[in-house]
Amino acid sequence: MANAARDVDDETGTEKEAELEGGRMPFLSHLKELRDRVRNAAIFFMLAFGVCFYFAQEIYDWLQVPIEKAWKTHPGLPPFKMNFATLTEPFWVNMSVALWAGVFVASPFIFHQIWKFIAPGLYKKERRMTVAFAVFSAVFFIGGALFCYHFVLGNLYEFLLDYATKDTAPTLMLQGYLDLTRDMMLAFGAVFELPLLIYFLSMIGMVTHRGLWKFNRWFVVIAFIIGAILTPSPDVVSQIMMAAPMIALYNFSIILSWTVTRKREKVAAERAERERIADEEERERIRAKKAEKAAKAAEHVEPEPAKPADDDKRDD
Repeated sequence: MANAARDVDDETGTEKEAELEGGRMPFLSHLKELRDRVRNAAIFFMLAFGVCFYFAQEIYDWLQVPIEKAWKTHPGLPPFKMNFATLTEPFWVNMSVALWAGVFVASPFIFHQIWKFIAPGLYKKERRMTVAFAVFSAVFFIGGALFCYHFVLGNLYEFLLDYATKDTAPTLMLQGYLDLTRDMMLAFGAVFELPLLIYFLSMIGMVTHRGLWKFNRWFVVIAFIIGAILTPSPDVVSQIMMAAPMIALYNFSIILSWTVTRKREKVAAERAERERIADEEERERIRAKKAEKAAKAAEHVEPEPAKPADDDKRDD
């Protein structure tokens, strides 16, 4: 029984080592794999860029909706319109719209290529999760951008337009508005990847829910610092709007880490219990063998012969 338990653990460890060994490759092969993944990601991006360039004006009109709604809340402002400083600005704005919209559209395929490049260094069970990681990476990234679009941009633009007075009015430029909106949506998309990152780190054992919970109060400070760095606008509103969901996502990540850590610790506890039982059975077997040898040795010991009674009488 003890040997069987050890054999199972040895076979499991050997299989895992074989899985990792099968994923290893020379340095030049790594470069070739990286080249192939970059090429595939570039192909998907170029296809997405072509489609988005065809619909660039429609996409920009969609991006204008938050500022138009915010503009209507300030009746003292002149009629809403966008302006451009040079004749080539609208063309380059459409190129920029197609470029960054292509990143969002192609993000599922790009993340899939990234995970496929990482997969050879993982166990077989972990490799099967590459597709799920690619899908959820894209979902969280796009979800963060949409969260910014629906819940942040409108409030941010209303706050910024409050600086307009009867003597001053904003002049909205095509490129300037696109830069601000794009940077905000990209920043929120990156921040929303936090749960997936922590889940991955928990899965490989680099972090646990206990350590994350102890670090929670420090993360609140870090979240506001990151919000101040990532948000292109210097106002406090946008920083708070980024820090608040970041803190919520961090605490949600602690729950994800707890599920992963609990499962891993349960497996480790079961393995340790099997090893303990195996060790006890091995010790019992060794004690039984020693007792058996002692019994056999006792059977083969010859009793000492008794002295004859006649000899004692003669001596008297």
